Amino acid sequence: MRKFIVPILAILFMNCEEELNETADSIAAVEALTEYVTISKVFQDIGNNSGDALLSAEDSMESKSGKISTDGPVITIEPLDYTTFPKTTTIDYGDGVLCKDGITRKGIVTIVSTNWYGVENSTHTGTFTDYYHEDFKVEGTHVVKNFGKNINDELEYSVTINDGKITATTGATISYTENSTRTWIAGANTPFNIWDDEYMLAGTQSGVSSKGISYTLTIEEDLHFVLLPRSIQSGILDVSVGSIDDIKLNYTTSTITILGKTFSFEN
Repeated sequence: MRKFIVPILAILFMNCEEELNETADSIAAVEALTEYVTISKVFQDIGNNSGDALLSAEDSMESKSGKISTDGPVITIEPLDYTTFPKTTTIDYGDGVLCKDGITRKGIVTIVSTNWYGVENSTHTGTFTDYYHEDFKVEGTHVVKNFGKNINDELEYSVTINDGKITATTGATISYTENSTRTWIAGANTPFNIWDDEYMLAGTQSGVSSKGISYTLTIEEDLHFVLLPRSIQSGILDVSVGSIDDIKLNYTTSTITILGKTFSFEN
């Protein structure tokens, strides 16, 4: 769903242009949000793929194998026993792997875990070595902590991204941080199939565009994410970008409010 945010805002900024201080404000905002869409998708995909790799690693340990080599990346886990932690899982894409989602990845993601992925209070810290998502070099620290199940028997976990950064082939860099809580509301019974997963997402995301424009996204009402087809079913997102801090996306009613004016959009 995020891919729709930028064209929606581009059109609506034009409609509100007379109320903005400068035309440049709207141009800078759209450019910053375009970059946000890119970097947030990169880190969301990293989270999905890393979780899948950790589950595959655990399955390999149960079958007494410490290495998984498929038509995707090579996944290794150390130490080679089921009970010793911390444990390091290495996801090696080598010089490039065309993955099932159509994305070419290369380099290495290393995850240090304090326990297995499904164990309450386990923490999984991911770092990157010459890692690329298509042509974007990815840096930063990606931390997932398992909070256990809530009163509705749904798994909750936090996602923290510190010093997140992607660098384009032009040398332009975009920074990104995230502090969010995700509740796994569907798909938990099929852990090896991420595509039937659904989440409720709360928290904040922020960063700085390649041109130095700051942005912050705060979830006012939890967002309901569906992975396939990727969409946001409901929830409210508050957006502040550059000098513009009066943007509200309501996915429940399929409306967006900018500078006090409300417009409909296709969700």
